[in-house]
Amino acid sequence: MMTDEPVSRRAVLAGGAGLAASFAGCISTSKTPPGSGGSDGASSSNADGTRPSPLTAGGSSTVYPIANRAVQYWRSNAPASNTKYWGPSQYGIDTEQALADYWAGLYGFENGDGGSAPFDASVTLSHSGTGLEKLRNGQVDIGNSSAPVAAELSDASESALAKFTNHVVGVDAQPIVVSEEIYEAGVTSITAATLKSIYEGEIDDWQQVPDYEGPSKSIQAIGRAEGSGTDTAFRKNLFGDANAPIPGVDLRKGENQQVKTVVSSSSNAIAYMALAFVDDSVPATTLIFNGKTFTPGKNLADPDYPLSRDLHMYTYEGTTKKEAALLRMIISDYGQQRFVTESGYAALTDDRRRNQLSKLPDTQ
Repeated sequence: MMTDEPVSRRAVLAGGAGLAASFAGCISTSKTPPGSGGSDGASSSNADGTRPSPLTAGGSSTVYPIANRAVQYWRSNAPASNTKYWGPSQYGIDTEQALADYWAGLYGFENGDGGSAPFDASVTLSHSGTGLEKLRNGQVDIGNSSAPVAAELSDASESALAKFTNHVVGVDAQPIVVSEEIYEAGVTSITAATLKSIYEGEIDDWQQVPDYEGPSKSIQAIGRAEGSGTDTAFRKNLFGDANAPIPGVDLRKGENQQVKTVVSSSSNAIAYMALAFVDDSVPATTLIFNGKTFTPGKNLADPDYPLSRDLHMYTYEGTTKKEAALLRMIISDYGQQRFVTESGYAALTDDRRRNQLSKLPDTQ
């Protein structure tokens, strides 16, 4: 059912896994090659007259706000007159079709019945490694990941990795966040060298950190679960190795929402997490790297920022027309504005966006 307003990022984040579960649908394990017809071909009905099976996505909690917002918009199938959701003319698109009808129609799908989308879509929440494993096992159609598949599935052969098609949908800059009490005690910036020493276990008290003006207080270093794209990217970008040991971690959490909860409820924590989850309860510090200052809200999207990473939505053994319809919506200028920047991430440059669109099957 379409609401009067798009669901805000704050509402999405507050919903967490429960919200994800509420959108879970049937899982299709079939993989129809692009252009071969069937549920992914040029009709919104299967041979027996039923609707195509739902499109399913799952994985990274970092990519989740983008994918979940896109799925909610898709399911709304808002009419062209609803500029809060759709309004195609605002994005240079010449159509009077409803939202999902337009994007699915580019691949030959017929309009859904009663204003519903031509096919349903859903997204579940876990982390990158899980999403990619489920994609490989045929449990989802799209695997969301905040790290490259080669880093997540490091034991996979080149031939196995070649079956994954990488669709980059946005860019995240991982900020370093601390508990409010630590921020207020003077730690509004931190050097990359100090950060590495904390996560290597060499610094374990806040009094050892420059600019801290407070009593002796042990450092609670929070990490993401091993196998999550955020953790993989943190190790690779800061330590130069996706499998680098970081023995200074005191607690690991599987999802960005859980990291945020721990940091906001603690008085001595430091963590790394996705940019979209930062707010006043988890203040982000400035990071000083190679003599350059990177400040949240100003230049974390700079290509020199050491903790930036691409956000991926992978398909497996090609990209079907059904998958391409949703991905084209997200990668389009419309989707970059509505789903990526409004989720707190950086949009792809025009050149990168064109490159990603070129990977998708041709439209009709």
